[in-house]
Amino acid sequence: MEEFISNLLFVFQRLNWLSILDIALVAGIFFGLLYSLRDTQAMSLLRGMIFLFVLLALLTSLVALPAFSWLVSNALPALLLSIPVIFAPEIRRALERIGRAGAFVPPSSRVSNAKTELAIQAIVNAAARLSARQHGALIVIQRVEGLENFIETGVRMEARVTPELLLQTFYPNTPLHDGAAIIADGRLVAAACVMPLSSSGILNRSPERQMGLRHRAALGISEATDAVAVVVSEETGSISIAHSGRMIRRIDPERLENILLAFYRPLNAPQRNWFQRLFPRKDEER
Repeated sequence: MEEFISNLLFVFQRLNWLSILDIALVAGIFFGLLYSLRDTQAMSLLRGMIFLFVLLALLTSLVALPAFSWLVSNALPALLLSIPVIFAPEIRRALERIGRAGAFVPPSSRVSNAKTELAIQAIVNAAARLSARQHGALIVIQRVEGLENFIETGVRMEARVTPELLLQTFYPNTPLHDGAAIIADGRLVAAACVMPLSSSGILNRSPERQMGLRHRAALGISEATDAVAVVVSEETGSISIAHSGRMIRRIDPERLENILLAFYRPLNAPQRNWFQRLFPRKDEER
């Protein structure tokens, strides 16, 4: 015990600010890796790899097994090279999030407040009526990142968003009801669009594990882009909203409107520099 304490004190005595920065960077990288893999199927795979690595390390260090140690030492580089292949979807998703975080939003891509609020009111009105009728629906609302690749999979409409148009689009057994409706710049751009399915395990751990393709598609498009997806369940009529790989379920129309306005109003607000934020004008303080 005394030897352990002396070794620990020796380590702390050699620490300087560069060592602390080095440790903090490594810890930050591991934290970002684990945070990006949360609630995904890759997390269970990562736990299995860590358990296997610890078990092999204990076997090779505690027991003298020359042949087994040679096999492990030669197979370890191949296992390290296979990590990018195994975690390719998660790595791609993390890089996409980093790219979206540093994206610049040009003023031309911001929609007017009136146009955006009218589209949101139409979506909320349509979602409430679809929920009352238990008609399934998936409405994807574009934010900063374009959805042209997904728009091409559906039927172009380029129409003004109205509750009646959305109700007709998702009426059962009509040609456009199966798929997602994409709304961009306050207009219904396309319908019957194909969305990517989610690969996360969020829905599998929810109390209602038998989720339909609409909910998985809503999570999938929210994982692949920064879009917001509104889902109306065909089974229960409940309204859900998905963004950034997360889903809020069983929300009422009033809460849906508040959430959508919170998502899209910051994009429309005038951008102020740091001087204007520190020293606002008198009319802004009111």
